[in-house]
Amino acid sequence: MHLDAPRGFRNPDRVADRLAMLETAPSAQPLRDWADDLAARRKVVVPHFDPAEAGVDARVLMLLEAPGPMANEHGGRPGSGFISVDNDDPTAQNIWTTRNDVGLHDGVLVWNIVPWYLGPASIHPTVSVMAQGAMELRRLLPLLQNVSAIVLSGRYAQSGWKKHVAPFVGSALTVFETWHPSALSFNQPGHSDDFKRALERAVRYA
Repeated sequence: MHLDAPRGFRNPDRVADRLAMLETAPSAQPLRDWADDLAARRKVVVPHFDPAEAGVDARVLMLLEAPGPMANEHGGRPGSGFISVDNDDPTAQNIWTTRNDVGLHDGVLVWNIVPWYLGPASIHPTVSVMAQGAMELRRLLPLLQNVSAIVLSGRYAQSGWKKHVAPFVGSALTVFETWHPSALSFNQPGHSDDFKRALERAVRYA
């Protein structure tokens, strides 16, 4: 995490800085190529990986459900175009704050079980879309050769991983399950504490 407070992408200059970084960060280039290929093959909107994260050097992979509206640069209210803890939305803020609290700054990559934009936050992946997204994740994992721990945040990430990814990767990865870090989820008793405990456990792998 490179910014010193959450919701840093409220400032368009910060987004511009990150776009420039995307062009030069060595650890981001293979992931950028992978995302561009996916977008072209499926004709979908795939946000950028955040080059301020660990990229192909990541040791911890945090998986959520699908990109939110503030990751879509082509939406009615244009977002950053990144999957990033610096996005201007409550989910990103909750991740940023919790990671900062537990000291999980380096060695991490945040992504989604379905990597393309589905629409408003109220739209969740269908069974078919979940299977397709997880298949693409299986194609991504060989690029992340240093990953040893997965944090599955929310029931969609957990279900997609168990049904469509875990049978293909065996038991080599340590998997932590926790709640989704959305505002709605964090308002439920115990959810934010459980999320924090999962990230505390993940720190040792980063």
